[in-house]
Amino acid sequence: MKRYIKNKMTILVPFVALAVLSGSCSKDFLDADPLSVYQPETTFNTEAGLQATLALCDKQLRNNYIHYNPAGVSVPIGTEYLFSDMAQYGKTDTGSNIADYAATIVPTGTYQRDVGESIYLGFYWTEAYTGIKNANTVLSYIGNVKTLSEEVKNKFIGQAYFHRAYRYLNLVYQFGDIPLITTILTVPKQSYYSTKKEAIIEMITADMEKAVQFVPEQSKIGYVGMVSKGACRQLLIKCYLASGRFADAEAQANILINQSGYSLVQNTLGIFDPGGNPTTWPITRNVIWDLHRPENKVISANTEAILVAPNGGAQSFLTFASMRIFGPNWNDANLITPDGKTAAPRFPSNDKNYNAKYDYQRAIGRGIGTISGSYYSQHPMWVVNHIEDKVDLRHNSTVGNWVNMEDLKYAPGTGGSATWAGQNFTMKDASGKLLAQDSIRDWFDFPHYKIFYHDVVAEGNPAANDFQGASAGSSAHLYIYRLAETYLLRAEARFYQGNTAGAAQDVNVVRARAKASQMYTTVTIGDICAERGRELYLEEWRNVELKRISHCLALSGKPDEWGQTYSKDNWDKQSGTDAVGGSYWYQRIVHYTLYNKYPAGISLKPGVKFYTMDKRNNYWPIPYRLAIEPNIKGQLSQNYGYDGYNPGVKIWDKWQDAVADESKI
Repeated sequence: MKRYIKNKMTILVPFVALAVLSGSCSKDFLDADPLSVYQPETTFNTEAGLQATLALCDKQLRNNYIHYNPAGVSVPIGTEYLFSDMAQYGKTDTGSNIADYAATIVPTGTYQRDVGESIYLGFYWTEAYTGIKNANTVLSYIGNVKTLSEEVKNKFIGQAYFHRAYRYLNLVYQFGDIPLITTILTVPKQSYYSTKKEAIIEMITADMEKAVQFVPEQSKIGYVGMVSKGACRQLLIKCYLASGRFADAEAQANILINQSGYSLVQNTLGIFDPGGNPTTWPITRNVIWDLHRPENKVISANTEAILVAPNGGAQSFLTFASMRIFGPNWNDANLITPDGKTAAPRFPSNDKNYNAKYDYQRAIGRGIGTISGSYYSQHPMWVVNHIEDKVDLRHNSTVGNWVNMEDLKYAPGTGGSATWAGQNFTMKDASGKLLAQDSIRDWFDFPHYKIFYHDVVAEGNPAANDFQGASAGSSAHLYIYRLAETYLLRAEARFYQGNTAGAAQDVNVVRARAKASQMYTTVTIGDICAERGRELYLEEWRNVELKRISHCLALSGKPDEWGQTYSKDNWDKQSGTDAVGGSYWYQRIVHYTLYNKYPAGISLKPGVKFYTMDKRNNYWPIPYRLAIEPNIKGQLSQNYGYDGYNPGVKIWDKWQDAVADESKI
């Protein structure tokens, strides 16, 4: 049986000498560690001190997905989907200005804090640099531990390289040119300059080439949740793609797929979880459902899990209100039956009106639609060969994996109508109007197998009528890397080299496992992106990956699915909200989302304004308060199109120059 690390610190969290970019007013950037009285010379003279820091790096991986939010209405990974083709902000009743990102995403904006239901732009900045700080701590002090064997020393170095590179690769596609920090200084530095993203990619690629040599295979690591050679190789593939080294990326993918001991799970595995209420929503056991049950992500039978972020246990568990955040608000009080009754009342199981046939709250959770699936993610994304493939297990409502709103039924009782009991939620009034008033928040189909987690606390309470997701006592282990993504990364590498038939073969391997009825003979980059969306929802950082792919398209010169090519000189330096130009990321926004338009058939509540996205939002602005303001002796480069952008600002073209400058205070 596989073991997995408990995400808790059993020894002291080590002191870090430098709060990156810290000034007298920058506590928000890296909050002071209460254990900072411990000196690094004491903490890092043992192997245990280094292990503690790497364990902290491992633990922090999950924060990018489900960082604790007491309001339970959003999580960081949701932001990655709001800035993509697959989702939009769904809470249309929070104000009259919904997701006007073209106007509101500014360097001095209030988005920096992870409060309530805010977007997590600033959180991603601080969390990434915290991880970089911890990785740099290991790299800076490992020479102090004289008792380490060369093998163990190299393992620690390789794992630290992984954690640093993982953060930097995400940062450069979220924020563009950023400060490069590779060491721990003894005094704060306030004279940073930005380093070009291409230079940072060059550095982390070289680091990951070493890491692949240094870090052992998973079989020698022992614990699930620690960085292995396979995880390093997956990240190296992405680094090679971002560098335009497509043949090298393909070669690494070949090794990971064919020579590293991983294989796609093809059959049911582990425990069978029948869901929240099989009477209401039955699950026919299948490989996709089993693959995504949290308990099955960490077992030895799961041969495709490359890196998992453990999230379970009384002391280390983080709540993940997945069904609440990513599920539709199907029980909206405004959803009224044709005879004037509440269509979807939520009765606790000890209520006399409770009926297990209509217990959708346990079966699919009580969603509030904070992150609403785009129309593209519900239907067009699943079209292959001009057919919406509903046989595909990932889009299959017959087996219970996918929820179509049309499958939900009215419930009888004091709140609902006995006359309409058992009728479909799509019932329309006499004029033909859909009963759901808000087709963004209340009415969207979704992948049940991805967002369903047991709300253990509520399930044990017969008076409960609010089921949200993984609460205390649950498990919510997360995939960071799976072999299915490796196939899709190889498909990309082959596509950029002109091998579209080979790329199609890789996409079809993933589709065949999902029992899809439609296969490709050739693929566009759009087909590969669609397959990523089908397979990796809430696993991939969708915004980051689309921007990385945008960069790769520009480097390769290959056209997108509409025949458009991109220049490596300006793919990420444009602004405006018109439909022409921008990056490939922006073109997917234009073609597949609500942003900057109001398509027919979308119903919003009166007074609600619409969604906007600017070409400049290809990168988020460098946050003024967190980074620019404290850096009083230097000047960071602001991104194109935002206040403070200045093409004449000093910027490091070579990572070696940025590293040499770090010691200058």
